Amino acid sequence: MVGLGNPGKKYQKTRHNVGWMVLDKLADGKKWNESKKAKALYLKKEVDGQQVELIKPTTYMNESGYAANYAFGNHNLNIDDVFVVYDDIDLPIGAIRVGKFTSSGGHKGVQSIIDNLKSKDFIRFRVGIKNDKTDKQPAEKFVLQKFSLFEKKQINESIQRTVEAIKLALKAPLDEVMNKFN
Repeated sequence: MVGLGNPGKKYQKTRHNVGWMVLDKLADGKKWNESKKAKALYLKKEVDGQQVELIKPTTYMNESGYAANYAFGNHNLNIDDVFVVYDDIDLPIGAIRVGKFTSSGGHKGVQSIIDNLKSKDFIRFRVGIKNDKTDKQPAEKFVLQKFSLFEKKQINESIQRTVEAIKLALKAPLDEVMNKFN
């Protein structure tokens, strides 16, 4: 399971790091390990009876595919076993979408994963970050901003719902997860 974000304290609580925030919630305070070879922080953990590996690429967003591909190759996974969690500037804050999608939607981290895995068929957990100011500034600037006080409550609820969606996806068909959370 790959959570997208940018490394460094400067980006820690920004909109673009929602993928990391979801994985941190799943990690439940456990200590992350670092793999310089994989260019990622990782944590092997049991989630609802399933053994999973949580991966936070330590490269910048547009190179996230390297860590995903490294884990994919080392664990001999099927593409359906790969979950990717990330922010989505086209979804309103508070919304989440789960599924397989036909493109990256312009998200450079997702495009990097598509390019490195040579597939778009992994399962995605998109977490909305859009607000009324989204269209008034360049996307690159907007995604690197922190959440307002009002938005923090909404994003925390989204993160919790995403964790619940991931837990269900570990044991139920994707259609069931989509019907419940989309």
